[in-house]
Amino acid sequence: MLFHSSIRKELARSFGATLVVLATVVMTMTLIRTVGEASRGTFNPTDVMIVMGYTVLSDMPTILSMSLFIAVLSVLTRMYKDSEMVIWFGSGRGLTALLTPLYRFAWPILVVIVVLAFFILPWAFGRIEDLRDRYEKRGDIARIEPGQFQESANGDRVFFIEKNSENKQTGNNVFIATNEQSKETITSARSGHIEVIGSDKFLVLQNGQRLEKSAGKKELTVSVFERYGARVGADDVSARSYIPTSSISSLELFQNPTARNLAELSWRVGLALAAFNFIVIGIAAAGTNPRVGRTANLGFAFLIFVVYFNFLVLGKSWVESGQVQFAPFLLVLHGGALALGMLWLTKRHNNWVLRWRPRARPAAAESSAP
Repeated sequence: MLFHSSIRKELARSFGATLVVLATVVMTMTLIRTVGEASRGTFNPTDVMIVMGYTVLSDMPTILSMSLFIAVLSVLTRMYKDSEMVIWFGSGRGLTALLTPLYRFAWPILVVIVVLAFFILPWAFGRIEDLRDRYEKRGDIARIEPGQFQESANGDRVFFIEKNSENKQTGNNVFIATNEQSKETITSARSGHIEVIGSDKFLVLQNGQRLEKSAGKKELTVSVFERYGARVGADDVSARSYIPTSSISSLELFQNPTARNLAELSWRVGLALAAFNFIVIGIAAAGTNPRVGRTANLGFAFLIFVVYFNFLVLGKSWVESGQVQFAPFLLVLHGGALALGMLWLTKRHNNWVLRWRPRARPAAAESSAP
């Protein structure tokens, strides 16, 4: 049908424009948050763009759902405003007849949301956790930053270098404080450089002094040296010990249905079901009112989107804590949202109006004269 083709083209334009705007906003916010985490030492500053890309990729199901919802709502609202819906209704078609062209347009987007939610989302979170874990397990040499006190990976050593040379293998005014085997030492030197002896790395200090104090003793040993070597820790290449549920594959969540796994699974299933329900809700919520303007309708629809996704987040915590079960939660939230959306759509399709009629007062009995 020509009308179906035209509405799908308009939906594609609106969906594309909305997707670009939302993706840009999310990328900007994610970049600011990632830079802040990198400045606090959570990520390697050189991996900021990579972490941002993985984070935006994990947020794409929500972005696509919101873009689809706004596209459906804005296109149908524009059709109401330009009286195109009057022609649609005059041809004997109702609101429920819009489900066919809208789902025909939206099914590729729904498939992409399902793939992102069940497969890409855990993969992206896994890569983020790998980058975070690799940066936390970096060696002592990699942790040294000029002008900053840096702690070693195991927490028993603190480094400070005033500045590096051009080759970044030597430094001036080196300070090292260690606490190992009930012994505290403070070592300072005018300069130092890195040497590889065998399979170990050593920080070779020159022209410095070393203060040593054993626990429980008052004696303090002071020694002056011209050359002193301190072994520094290497990079930890062990596998990541902490595995959050967000980085576990969907198949593993199904195979191991614990409370935490079911909570994460409810979130991923909810992303797909919410996108499906938003089309029905968008048709039912579309409309125009000259008295309040177009923005009021969009604001109300945005409120619906926020409430729906907040229930997804709350439901995830409820399932994880055992307050609700996995299947009843999905049935009540998404089945209830679909039922309410279809009821709302049916009401507008049949133009049902709730009218309240006050009860008529009984007529006063006329008194007859004797």
